[in-house]
Amino acid sequence: MSLEDRVVTALEEVIDPEIGVNIVDLGLVYDVSVSEAGKASIKMTLTIPECPLADTIVSDVEKAAGQVPGVNEVDVKLVWEPKWTPAKMNDQAREEIRARQTLS
Repeated sequence: MSLEDRVVTALEEVIDPEIGVNIVDLGLVYDVSVSEAGKASIKMTLTIPECPLADTIVSDVEKAAGQVPGVNEVDVKLVWEPKWTPAKMNDQAREEIRARQTLS
């Protein structure tokens, strides 16, 4: 497994607190690259630009990626293009959201 793949796997542990689904399954992570020096660059978005928990989510991303062996530095760049839509979610995220709505 590549270092980038290990970072993505680590990011699957970061949950969007408002939705309750991890940011990878939600489709919020657009790109992950890791330099030879161990700098992880993560390009991601949020469900809405005015997300009140943006700082928390970014902090959680930095912490999760920084715990991957081989990663020495983490740079998270929030982008708003392309805009996130529910179509970016994978089937796992859709199922988790449906299951929660059924329980409500």
